[in-house]
Amino acid sequence: MLSASDDRAVVSEALDGQPQDHAVRVQNLSVTYRTTIEKRPTLRRTLVRLGRRQRVVREIRAVQNVSFDVAHRTVLGIIGVNGAGKSTLMRTVAGILPPNEGRIEVHGRISTLLALGIGFKSELSGRDNVILGGLAAGLTREQLAAKYEEIAEFAELGSFMDSPMRTYSAGMYGRLAFSVAVHMEPDILLVDEALSVGDARFKHKSFDKMRELCAQARTIFVVSHALQSLQTLCNEIIWMHDGEIALRGEPGEVIERYRRFLDVGDKDIALEED
Repeated sequence: MLSASDDRAVVSEALDGQPQDHAVRVQNLSVTYRTTIEKRPTLRRTLVRLGRRQRVVREIRAVQNVSFDVAHRTVLGIIGVNGAGKSTLMRTVAGILPPNEGRIEVHGRISTLLALGIGFKSELSGRDNVILGGLAAGLTREQLAAKYEEIAEFAELGSFMDSPMRTYSAGMYGRLAFSVAVHMEPDILLVDEALSVGDARFKHKSFDKMRELCAQARTIFVVSHALQSLQTLCNEIIWMHDGEIALRGEPGEVIERYRRFLDVGDKDIALEED
């Protein structure tokens, strides 16, 4: 395992060959953003700042001193209102965002589905992006050759697989991104707001694929507002609020507490927002 001399978080993959009782360990993790966004700026204030070459900098503590372990073969759901820190947490675990404080251990190969087309090159074809993504994930060309047809068939893009991805619709991006992520045979799969890509039929197929991965004893993180889907898929849920863990536990209990917090009860919009 790697470590940092300044005690800042390190995302690492276990390379010592020793078995670990957890797939991911997060310890005292904090992530802070600095932004120049200002609430209700006026023309006068804007002109004054430009004249003085001043910028209004706001500090946002997106994740605050968060700690938890995730055992192998756990399907962990992460819920919370917009801005709660869910996506920041996922991107930090994936190694995409640099943390400010704390520590992360990752034991296993990660596959991520964090946003439509993240990591894709828009000028390249879908086929080329699949190949590049597979190589980046550590697959050999022989393994990729065996996987490609399976990925392409699941995405259902037909001849568009040989077209530049800049010609794809958002739904086509999402279908290919989902297909690539779930067919890379990851030890750990991170999914952020991606349970509802494509049309109704593809959504159903995607959900079935997620259940298949759960049955294969993968370790899976799922961020979603689709509470009913999370209750079906997950065996544990974390509720994030204001960058902190408000509650962690059995899906039914956490979702019920969260629904009461939102004061929405059993309304369908609360159960399936995606």
